[in-house]
Amino acid sequence: MTDFVYVPPRFSLAGTATPAVRGMLCMIAAMLLLPLGDSLAKLLTRAVHPIEVTMWRLAAQSVCLVPVAIVLRRRLRGSILSPVIMLSGALLAISLSALISAFAVMPLATAIAIFFVEPLLLTLLAGPLLGEVPGRRRLIAVGIGLTGALIVIRPGFSTYGWVTILPLISALAYALNMIVLRKACETRSGLTVQCGAALYAGVIVAVVALAAHLVGALTLTPAAIPAWGWGAVLGAGVLAAVSFVLIAQAFRMAEASSLASFQYLEILGALGVGYLLFGDLPDAMTWLGVLIILASGLYVFHREGHADTDTRAPRRRRTTR
Repeated sequence: MTDFVYVPPRFSLAGTATPAVRGMLCMIAAMLLLPLGDSLAKLLTRAVHPIEVTMWRLAAQSVCLVPVAIVLRRRLRGSILSPVIMLSGALLAISLSALISAFAVMPLATAIAIFFVEPLLLTLLAGPLLGEVPGRRRLIAVGIGLTGALIVIRPGFSTYGWVTILPLISALAYALNMIVLRKACETRSGLTVQCGAALYAGVIVAVVALAAHLVGALTLTPAAIPAWGWGAVLGAGVLAAVSFVLIAQAFRMAEASSLASFQYLEILGALGVGYLLFGDLPDAMTWLGVLIILASGLYVFHREGHADTDTRAPRRRRTTR
């Protein structure tokens, strides 16, 4: 995890935004676009199985990343075909499959709010896996944040049943993927890793879906997908690719410390999109859990902007789902 310190916006004498401000604007745009892609995935789950939705979304995302890789080919460095990138792709496949399966049952904002325990899980995992042990205050914040997640989930799964744990599975896979990405990016560019991970994830989900189809556990019905469904697939792929480019540009132009807190705009975007498209609004207990998760996550980011004598903060950059 990166050191998170707020950098005030600055403008040049000519009246144009500095690179840091442009980076913040790119991050804001990406965080508001991501829920749109998620909403398209949720719409698709009304017509086809969530695993099939994941497969087509990853296929569209991979196709859309091809022109991005061509345009930004000078930033490609290192081999795409490697076990570490395959592992990243597998974790990405698990994370996206679990989250889209949750979207089929839960409101967008609720699922994404639970998913946002990911930075807290990453803080815990960074100790045993990266040797970056968090300090006492961060551990307390993590515990409070996980309590917030339990409030959203509700002991006994009274609201959505076992599906409620899917965003947690997604968050855990995503946090593990962040650690894998850190290792992979030591010898490869971020663009190489992300393109490779998307390709591997698409292949892995396609193989799983085909195997499930052959044994009768899943029926692949591409012919049954309506015209609007293919438009939604393409839209989800385009939004994922555009979000990736915006996030990459944001990290290129601004310090990660000034971008971190903007990630939580995704929850606000999910609230807005979920209400406008599906009429979903969280209940009071869900709001309480969301606020606790937000507060604890922002506190962790704040603490990582200060030097703790007993820890080194884990460092990461956020990538698209």
